[in-house]
Amino acid sequence: MSVRSAAPALIAALLFGASTPLAKLLAGDVSPLLLAGLLYLGSGLGLGILLVIRRVAARGCMAAGARGASFTIPRGELPWLVGAIVAGGMLGPALLMSGLSTMDAAPAALLLNVEGVLTALIAWLVFKENADRQVVLGMLAIVAGGVLLAWRPGEAGISTGALLVVAACLCWAVDNNLTRKVSANDALLIACLKGLAAGAVNTGLGLLAGAGLPSAGSLAATLLVGFAGYGLSLALFVVALRSLGTARTGAYFSVAPLFGVLVSFAVWPAIPAWTFWVASALMAVGVWLHLRERHEHPHTHQPMKHAHAHSHDEHHRHVHDFPWDGVEPHVHPHLHSALTHQHAHYPDIHHRHAH
Repeated sequence: MSVRSAAPALIAALLFGASTPLAKLLAGDVSPLLLAGLLYLGSGLGLGILLVIRRVAARGCMAAGARGASFTIPRGELPWLVGAIVAGGMLGPALLMSGLSTMDAAPAALLLNVEGVLTALIAWLVFKENADRQVVLGMLAIVAGGVLLAWRPGEAGISTGALLVVAACLCWAVDNNLTRKVSANDALLIACLKGLAAGAVNTGLGLLAGAGLPSAGSLAATLLVGFAGYGLSLALFVVALRSLGTARTGAYFSVAPLFGVLVSFAVWPAIPAWTFWVASALMAVGVWLHLRERHEHPHTHQPMKHAHAHSHDEHHRHVHDFPWDGVEPHVHPHLHSALTHQHAHYPDIHHRHAH
């Protein structure tokens, strides 16, 4: 594992972690459900603008004979995307806001760390993603750091609110694993569709419940935070799913609370408690264990056809049925023939084989 491979997941965690204290600044009297809806809506609208800009820029390239990114999702993969949107974009936020209405934020933050564990368990047990001992230990260290970061003595407990928060974590874990099934497609498009759907539903529910929109300035700031902390973050998360698999991406993303605390200290200066330093050390150890992972064995690639950004490496030795200017990476539908070889690899979109 290289830092370059892990970078998309870590940057996604940074953006998402930073959005939490920034959203707190913007919250004011806005209802939690409406705020969640506006953040998602900001992500969808912002990514939609990026897609339009990219589409216009791509027309010149396509006129010159090159192939641009696909702006559609294959019909056979739509059920996975719809399932991810319903589970993570609609049910997850609704369950979380219902849980928060009956419990304090601190124990809820503690329970949110369950998402990483459930994501990995579903990936390992249901989708049979490879789980080396080092990866499992790294996940445990990162989750332990997150638990310690959110720990408040005497405040945790089992209640209806807690069960609702855990249910929200389960929805997001399902979302993460379903999104992996479509991660070979355009990351901006996937994140845009999820943001627009979740934003429209949750904003609509918030307004129907009687919540009022914030002022124009606060609304614009909320949409901007949503674009960065939810939109760009989710797009990078999809890129990481494509190259790392679900469990490893979820583990890196679990360091988001640490980044959130760091931003909180910048906004509201305070002396960190001892738990912060221990949690930071645990998360650093977890990331280090993942970075030093090396998984290598003989494996067979089954024939497969898909489209994604690629260079002509040992997994992409194909001819083109269109004029190609030699620029890499590029995007077009391509066919993988059966291939058996051995090299170090991760459970990316080309290595989802049984062990």
